[in-house]
Amino acid sequence: MRAPSSRRTPSHRNRSLALTLALGLGARAGCTPATADRPLIVVTTNILGDVVENIVGDQVEVMTLMRPNSDPHSFEISAQEAARILSADLVISNGLGPEEGLQKQLDSATDAGVPMLAAGEIIETLAYTSTASDTGADDPHFWTDPERMLDVVAAVTGAVRDEVAGVDTGAIDQSAAAYTAELEALDTEMTDRFAGIRAERRNLVTNHHVFGYLADRFDFTVVGAVIPGGSTLAAPSASDLRSLVDAIDTAGVPTIFA
Repeated sequence: MRAPSSRRTPSHRNRSLALTLALGLGARAGCTPATADRPLIVVTTNILGDVVENIVGDQVEVMTLMRPNSDPHSFEISAQEAARILSADLVISNGLGPEEGLQKQLDSATDAGVPMLAAGEIIETLAYTSTASDTGADDPHFWTDPERMLDVVAAVTGAVRDEVAGVDTGAIDQSAAAYTAELEALDTEMTDRFAGIRAERRNLVTNHHVFGYLADRFDFTVVGAVIPGGSTLAAPSASDLRSLVDAIDTAGVPTIFA
């Protein structure tokens, strides 16, 4: 998913981020050009990478590990990238499951004393509720709620100020304030737009369980998903699909969002 670039006009930024939040898609590779004299922040997902870039600008090299369209549940990094994690000034992760393929490298960085921030530990999490196997597992897709992302922005800003030496903290605070204003405007825009949807039309079916936080924030009901559980590596059984079809028919859902 792509968060808005600071170079766009405010109205364009809000429309772009609203669209990407609604679709739940990752957007940009997220790596500012490498420069030897700049600090390094390593970010696991391109969604968080875009958030970090909006906060730090060109002051810091941001190396985002998961490129757009990669599947976090089966993602792997190169040996060079793994080595750079150990030399980072700060590592920022989702922390609720998407880094399962990177956990060994993240653990090594923790053991090496690299400062770590897990965004999922900052926000109020929701549990998956789609199947019995998901009970107790936290949903990592918190970026579909701009209100929760305000907490993430505040935490990232604080971590950069505390852990990354040599940055202009005044500029960091200014960028964070501008980005916070964008998220607040987005939250207002989404609230207003969703208010026009009748209660009986507030049912969501997706290909994967990604809209739990959006549903919680804006009063939607997640009827079901084509791929069961929290991982895209799962496969629906015939009975899963039959149950989903019955739920779709009962709720009168006309669209599946993929």
